[in-house]
Amino acid sequence: MKIAINTRPLLEEHSHFVLELYNALQNKGVQLHLQVNFLSWLIRKKQNVEGTIVFEGNHDLAHDLDFVFSIGGDGTLLETVTFVGSRETPIVGINAGRLGFLATVQTNEIQLALENIFASKYKVEKRSLLKLVSDKDLFGGLNFAVNEFAILKKDTSSMIVVHAYLDGVFLNSYWSDGLIVSTPTGSTGYSLSCGGPIVLPESNNFIIAPISPHNLNVRPMIIPDTSELSFKIDDRKKNFLVALDSRSIPVNPNVALKVKKENFNLMLVSFEGSDFISTLRKKLNWGLDVRN
Repeated sequence: MKIAINTRPLLEEHSHFVLELYNALQNKGVQLHLQVNFLSWLIRKKQNVEGTIVFEGNHDLAHDLDFVFSIGGDGTLLETVTFVGSRETPIVGINAGRLGFLATVQTNEIQLALENIFASKYKVEKRSLLKLVSDKDLFGGLNFAVNEFAILKKDTSSMIVVHAYLDGVFLNSYWSDGLIVSTPTGSTGYSLSCGGPIVLPESNNFIIAPISPHNLNVRPMIIPDTSELSFKIDDRKKNFLVALDSRSIPVNPNVALKVKKENFNLMLVSFEGSDFISTLRKKLNWGLDVRN
């Protein structure tokens, strides 16, 4: 079996669990591919890294991996997706962060997760991605997002105006702080904080959610993920931000922007009790009376 591991700097309280994971995989004879920063961390921890293979990111990650382990929060998992890209390698999210809607395996559940993987007791959830199409390369070829595409105002208190077109037909002009186009996976993220609905991952929809709209009758909207959205932006400062998940870049209004469904998916490993509905109940405290 071939497994890659990606992580960001870890809190010391998680070191024990991560070293247990690393040693367990080594004892199983797994061929390990380690992100360069994680390799450096293991060396500082005086671990044996002989026989491991190092990678930096998307350009040199192997294509024949069985799994990629992402150790951290959801931000680390989003970074891991940019490494995996169109390879569609199943990703196991281990939550060494805070909320963990995507990274659902808790550090004290690592051994159980490993047992289930080697016993083939897991599911792989297919999550749709967003693709940004523009007449200028804005993100170095990594023009896809797990959660959302966003147009955001930059360095000013003034609103921007986003003219949105659905499959080439004028939809609306949004006077707002920005506009979000979210996947079902991203419906529990930025879109939710802007009043958007929670959408199940298999729903085959996108969500359009304005950020602090000037007109209160402009509400979030659900559209089929077969749609293509294009945008024209009016901005007094002639500069705004375009974001794909946690990555953002300043853009001139002359750049043409279009969003549609990506032709590959995020393949997310889940175990019994870590499915989307169970995660919602746990993270949002559904079914609990906080008065008791």
